[in-house]
Amino acid sequence: MDPKSIAWLCYVTPIGWIIAFISHSNTAVKSSFAAFHLRQALGLIAVFTAAWFSGIVVLFIVPLVGIILWLVYIALLILWLVGLVAAINGEEKLLPVLGSPFQKWFSFIK
Repeated sequence: MDPKSIAWLCYVTPIGWIIAFISHSNTAVKSSFAAFHLRQALGLIAVFTAAWFSGIVVLFIVPLVGIILWLVYIALLILWLVGLVAAINGEEKLLPVLGSPFQKWFSFIK
């Protein structure tokens, strides 16, 4: 699979990310472009999962927090779209606010 396909596939779903990661791992020549987007998408998946599970717990305690969680979900949707469009356009564009930490935290993906 070519690097651009790996890049956009990793944003599709968590299963798409797994398929993209396996495809990237099995290629003889690693693409820094594909690795960049694998790290960005993994960060989005991690933040969404954390927000989802913490939201389930918090909503039982403080129902008004649901409004804040919906704002977080909308922000994550916007970040997801930014990442997907950048991958489709062949750009290595850091996600606003979270992109740089994602690159550091998930630097094991090469």
